[in-house]
Amino acid sequence: MSDLPRRSSSGAKAGRIAASHDPASQLKNTRASAGSPAEISIRFTFLLSTETSMRHTISVLVENKFGVLARVAGMFSGRGFNIDSLNVAPTHDASLSRITTVLKGDEGQLDLCVKQLRKLINVVEVLDFKEGQAVARELVLVKVRADAKSRPEILQIKDIFRAKIVHLAADSLIMEATGDDEKVSALLGLLEPFGIIELARTGRLALKR
Repeated sequence: MSDLPRRSSSGAKAGRIAASHDPASQLKNTRASAGSPAEISIRFTFLLSTETSMRHTISVLVENKFGVLARVAGMFSGRGFNIDSLNVAPTHDASLSRITTVLKGDEGQLDLCVKQLRKLINVVEVLDFKEGQAVARELVLVKVRADAKSRPEILQIKDIFRAKIVHLAADSLIMEATGDDEKVSALLGLLEPFGIIELARTGRLALKR
């Protein structure tokens, strides 16, 4: 009879050891001791981590000098930004060009990058467009298979998106469309079942409102 209490004590001890190594039990105990603030903290951290990496539209006005584009693009890539699109063209002033790029990356790193860009020689102006601060458009040229059977439906899609036919052949056509990213993507999604042969997009262009 003297052995029974010892077995019961060792069994309880083993139960406590097993519970201490059980992640589910630890999580339950943590929630019970910390209460709802711990759960809120976990959720807040998750939302914060997903929102720090987002798309940014940057407009850089530069002088038309050799190597300026390489230095600007190198500044973005050197800080780990993924360049979604990059567009360069002269402005109304022949001595200046505007670089418009769409990036994905951390907002804190982007602020540092913009400050460094403003210090580069030949850089006149740097703008980081926030939501609603700019008018943005993109142009797309898409070559689609279009035989006599599918052509009427493709032309109907063209009318809905206010696109234009810029070239017509016996078995294909080239369509031109402008709009924001969502409009261009929606148009391409509807044309894809017919067979997209070739595609060219300018990337986003933006001017401050």
